[in-house]
Amino acid sequence: MNEGVKLAEPEIDFQEYLTEKRQVIDDEIDRLLPSVSEHPRELHEAIRYSALARAQRVRPILALTAYEALGGTDLDAALPPMCALELLHTYSLIHDDLPCMDNDDLRRGLPTVHKKFNEGIAVLAGDALHDLAFQWTARSGKIELVHELAVATGSLGMIGGQVADMEAEGRAVTADEIEFIHTRKTAALIRCSLRFGGILAGAKDQCMESLTVYGAKLGLAFQIVDDILDIEGDQDKLGKEVGSDEKNCKATYPAAVGLDESHRIAGVLIDEAIAALEGCSFPTRRLTEMARYISQRES
Repeated sequence: MNEGVKLAEPEIDFQEYLTEKRQVIDDEIDRLLPSVSEHPRELHEAIRYSALARAQRVRPILALTAYEALGGTDLDAALPPMCALELLHTYSLIHDDLPCMDNDDLRRGLPTVHKKFNEGIAVLAGDALHDLAFQWTARSGKIELVHELAVATGSLGMIGGQVADMEAEGRAVTADEIEFIHTRKTAALIRCSLRFGGILAGAKDQCMESLTVYGAKLGLAFQIVDDILDIEGDQDKLGKEVGSDEKNCKATYPAAVGLDESHRIAGVLIDEAIAALEGCSFPTRRLTEMARYISQRES
């Protein structure tokens, strides 16, 4: 990796870039997941049903974009831990959709796992994806990646955020409380994704700091946009029920500060994420495009 000279980024349309990277991630997940012919078959069917459903693949694509921007080229080694990020995200969605959590019927345009199979299989499919994620991450031989993933998804990260989210249901909450929830429930894994890319590419401290700030700002903006889409979004594009946050009395930015202010805060965070990359020696155009894409996404 060369941090002293900015490397040229390939001239390719951004949507084409996203399509290409999604296919790379999809193919690798498909290759690494257990076959439905292996026992227990129903569990493996549920795992593949959820993990291979149509999805944006934002987290592994962010990791891959950072990795390649920093000069990383060994995709055989880098892709399994990057795909592990998607497995962790999918596991969280399966469990979030359960009747004991949000009790949702639709995810990624398909019946949720507990509706397609049953609650027991849904719980175990989520558990198995969680374990596979750490298995794929450990294949990298980098203990710091395992540590990053455990912190991002543990009681001080995604799971802690989910607990705070549940505790906030049905009561008035401040913007600071919602930021606490969103920073842990969503932003922690997105920040981790950028750090994965940096660690795998051997980034130095200054580059890692820039990626970390970018990921934290982007992750919070991502969830605010998600809150907005639950009100303004198109269910067919989102692949999930619109209005579920209000139905479940969820703590969201629009509920606390209104839609207009939510749009403004998300925009500020996107600008701050992009600003965090200023002065970086590695090429940042694709990461900037990813930030703009997340701010304008419809699904």
